[in-house]
Amino acid sequence: MAINVKAEWSKRSWWLNLIMLFSLFMVFIYTPFDVFLKPLAEDEDVWFGYMFTGWAAKVGGVVHCIVYAAIAWGLWKMRPWVWWVGGLYLSQVAIAMFLWPLFQSENGMIGAIVAGTLFAIPAVAFWRAKDQFQGAS
Repeated sequence: MAINVKAEWSKRSWWLNLIMLFSLFMVFIYTPFDVFLKPLAEDEDVWFGYMFTGWAAKVGGVVHCIVYAAIAWGLWKMRPWVWWVGGLYLSQVAIAMFLWPLFQSENGMIGAIVAGTLFAIPAVAFWRAKDQFQGAS
């Protein structure tokens, strides 16, 4: 049962492949480190621009891992539901990246606009890519 990597890679656009690879990195490398190896006192997890610490961060890390795993699997199989799951999650990240600088610094508005815009680009692209998921099974 060999996988034809070129055929698999061509199922999705380059940026969807990039999001899938990033999600796999988060599932298998970053999140396990964050949840299992990072000391409880140092752990932080951000949702919608609000930072959770301690056990709440550990729980948030597990939730992040589940979301990243779902997105990676959904993109690998090009499941129609990944369009709205990925779109919602990327929108949440864009909102968080806009709000985070506002909460953290005096000159946060420029940072908020820059970060929010940079992270809104893949969110908007994901929402606009609905047709790529329509024929997927």
